[in-house]
Amino acid sequence: MSPTKTASKVAADLDTPSDLPRDATDKISKTLNVLLADTFALYLKTKNFHWHMSGRHFRDYHLLLDEQSEQIFATTDDMAERVRKVGGTTLRSIGQIAKLQTIKDNDEAYVPPREMLRELMNDNKHIAAAMRKAHEIVDDLKDSATAGLLENWIDETERRTWFLFEASRQEGGNED
Repeated sequence: MSPTKTASKVAADLDTPSDLPRDATDKISKTLNVLLADTFALYLKTKNFHWHMSGRHFRDYHLLLDEQSEQIFATTDDMAERVRKVGGTTLRSIGQIAKLQTIKDNDEAYVPPREMLRELMNDNKHIAAAMRKAHEIVDDLKDSATAGLLENWIDETERRTWFLFEASRQEGGNED
């Protein structure tokens, strides 16, 4: 194994062939693994709020968060597989997710519905911004396949942000 292969710690049996240079593979993998950790954190927070929703808009918000959590979770496999396709390795544990995630957990016993929606809206905005930065990185590395995936994920994330914004608006007083 070459010194660059050793530095990236890819086992020979997992060293997927790629035309990308090893340093590009390492940068892409690192970038996508942080996004993946944040995606898992956002998924779990969305499910947490889905499970603990209350109030007069319970059904609408409960269904919205269930739909969004399914969409978020659906991207995890594509992200992880993209890392493997370019020759990197991906997340292996909840502990690794906790080390990499930039989305803050919410362990509060009770969060009012509007605050839940606003927190998720801001988390989705955070992830969209991180995806845009990732897009710049993969563009610089000439990885058009990852860039294309990121464009779709950004669009989905912006849609979630929009829906959360609209659902959290207070029209004519307290909606909770």
